[in-house]
Amino acid sequence: MSRPIRIAIVGAGPAGIYAADALLKSDAAREPGVSIDLFERLPAPFGLIRYGVAPDHPRIKGIVTALHQVLEKPQIRLFGNVDYPGDLTLDDLHRFYDATVFATGADADRALDIPGIELDGSYGAADFVSWFDGHPDVPRTWPLEAEKVAVLGAGNVALDVARILAKTADELLPTEIPPNVQDGLRRNRALEVHVFARRGPAQAKFSPMELRELDHSPTIEVIVDPEDIEYDDGSIAERRGSKHVDMVAATIENWAIRDVGDRPHRIHLHFFESPVELTGTDGRVSGLRTERTELDGTGNVRGTGRITDWDVQAVYRAVGYYSDELPKLPFDPVAGTVPNEAGRVLSGDGSHQAATYVTGWIKRGPVGLIGHTKGDANETIACLLADHAEGRLPGATEPDPAAVETHLRERGVRYTTWEGWKQLDAQERALGAAEDRERVKVVEREEMLRHSGA
Repeated sequence: MSRPIRIAIVGAGPAGIYAADALLKSDAAREPGVSIDLFERLPAPFGLIRYGVAPDHPRIKGIVTALHQVLEKPQIRLFGNVDYPGDLTLDDLHRFYDATVFATGADADRALDIPGIELDGSYGAADFVSWFDGHPDVPRTWPLEAEKVAVLGAGNVALDVARILAKTADELLPTEIPPNVQDGLRRNRALEVHVFARRGPAQAKFSPMELRELDHSPTIEVIVDPEDIEYDDGSIAERRGSKHVDMVAATIENWAIRDVGDRPHRIHLHFFESPVELTGTDGRVSGLRTERTELDGTGNVRGTGRITDWDVQAVYRAVGYYSDELPKLPFDPVAGTVPNEAGRVLSGDGSHQAATYVTGWIKRGPVGLIGHTKGDANETIACLLADHAEGRLPGATEPDPAAVETHLRERGVRYTTWEGWKQLDAQERALGAAEDRERVKVVEREEMLRHSGA
């Protein structure tokens, strides 16, 4: 092949950009060269970093700086506000590209099948995160009338939800939250937030730094019941085998033995409590029922039959993210992933679906930290390039880079570009500068498109 390899990446979040970076660092980038187009359904890039990380985590959002450097490369083009399969079908992608990598992530809430989950006041954590991160496709308001709130889950998303609910709006003002979120949080009535974990401190999936940050707010008291500090042989082995686990458990222990202070908002971390039912009054959440669990010696737990009713008026489930099914690709509804072998998409008969690959959460499920997607990307791109070298890619029938632009224009798609992102970025920074903040996020899709020049 005398021309560069044409690659489409669907999804311009960290997983997609890491895949592009792996291509750029490969031998193929030198000969015959690579030509990469990233397609993103939102007008702006960066996916999870922009719309899935809490605004008071600037350290994590700093990852954008590294991703920005990748998107600056001349071999890459960004097409934002382009939907798969509405604007580009799989057949279209195979026509314009030698291979397509899907990096669409997971932004829906995994279901929790317990009685009462459908009541008003029962929310998915992913929906709440999208709201406070200013996602263009969610409502602009959020009901925050509950004074006592439950959060179900023992991961970093549960911490984010609890922290945002417990912090004051003024504490979040220096961040990039948009005006509608600031206004909503000013009306937040939450004073008590209860976080429930089914297992113990040694099994919690918190990151040590994110956990400690709960206690940094001058308005939040973090409370742990000393009775929840319990370990079995399996838990002790987990602590000894992982510095990460040991740091989390040690932090929780320290909170359990200290005196309770008088900060006005309280986050209670409850362990060994498994949610079994949301109770309601007149169709609205009025309580949470949990069953006490106990360790079984292996680090897992079993139910004890001891039931507790908790007085809460809202419940947020943070029990995991779930990927949307992608048309024309196989899908495992239990795992919420596209079946694959090292990133090669597997058809129903177990064969590799030609020129079609996955990376990130759509590949392995929503587990691990953002940086873990680099390994996914490297594995997937290695398979793609091996398939190319061994002649297993059918090859694009219309590889001219202009062909996809013509296609989108003929479809009437108002797509954004990398230069358009720079314009939107400048606008958000200007809005922030007027308020002595780094940026204020633009929320409305039409306004994003306008500032992006689309």
